[in-house]
Amino acid sequence: MRKGETATETYTFASSGEEQTARLAEALAAKMGAGTVLALDGDLGAGKTRFSQSVARALGVKGVVNSPTFTIIKEYEGDRLPFYHMDVYRISENEAEELGLDDYFYGAGVTLVEWAELIRGLLPPDHLAVRIRHAGEREREIELTPHGERYAEWCRQLKENGTIC
Repeated sequence: MRKGETATETYTFASSGEEQTARLAEALAAKMGAGTVLALDGDLGAGKTRFSQSVARALGVKGVVNSPTFTIIKEYEGDRLPFYHMDVYRISENEAEELGLDDYFYGAGVTLVEWAELIRGLLPPDHLAVRIRHAGEREREIELTPHGERYAEWCRQLKENGTIC
């Protein structure tokens, strides 16, 4: 949590497999607009890239979406919005600061940052933190922590319709 930031409610989603994880990603993508920022964290192999692929597909990105581990940032054109997929696992916060991330965060598309906790100080104050944890061989527990009213409203709506708890 940043200095001056208040604690926010965390919501959970229990996934029994990739299909359910994709449904959550699609439900979130339906709410996304320009300037959406998702901060995605989780264990190795927990499904961060698969979640990212589901968001991209829901935004109308055609073709293969894979992890930008070595390129750091990949840009895709979607039918609805551009999709900016970042993987900051291999860089420091100082190196990330030189990449001009604000152009993406406050730009015309959706930005999804894998390993976002490594650049927490660079994230915009308003973003949706998503953490994926192993909960079995195929099962995952996905925590959503909204930062900012837009993301809090998304989570409240998903809770009301029974998608998350």
